[in-house]
Amino acid sequence: MKNRAVFLDRDGTINYDSGYIGDPGKVELLDGVKKGIYKLKNDYHFKIVVISNQAGVARGIITEDNVRAVNSRINDLLGEESSVDRFYYCLYHPEHSDPEDVKCRKPSPKMIFDACRDLEIDINTSYLVGDRHSDIECAQNAGLKSILLTSDVYRDEINILHQAGISANFVAENFLEATDFIINDFSGGNS
Repeated sequence: MKNRAVFLDRDGTINYDSGYIGDPGKVELLDGVKKGIYKLKNDYHFKIVVISNQAGVARGIITEDNVRAVNSRINDLLGEESSVDRFYYCLYHPEHSDPEDVKCRKPSPKMIFDACRDLEIDINTSYLVGDRHSDIECAQNAGLKSILLTSDVYRDEINILHQAGISANFVAENFLEATDFIINDFSGGNS
């Protein structure tokens, strides 16, 4: 039997987005994230998979070791029962990298497809939560239901999606609201 998953963007979805985060000591989880992930993992048996663009590496602002250290710190803060099962990240940016390398960058669904293969995930019973238009486009490109979290740049993100003719399946004020949507939808409570 295949696994189901909730794919999460990292910065702005799990933790506060203060720019290119390279210092694990500055990682701060968003409200409700630990509780929401715990519920999804332990009560509903979703795999938790992070897919994240980390172009700060291509830009020379942070290193891949910084990305790994921040990911490790996130799991430390989440604790064993709420930890992320796997982190996938794309270190590249079109302005600083070869076109072949950039193929992993969201809105490409490559990281999702890689995770589905690696973790035996059924894409049809999986979801994506993110705070940017590239997350929602990535979900659509992969055939996933998507949840857009509101943020400081929410209006800009909605406008970009609207212009592209794309919309999220649900817009959530916070992570716990996104969690409730996933649980209700998965359990047959939403149409």
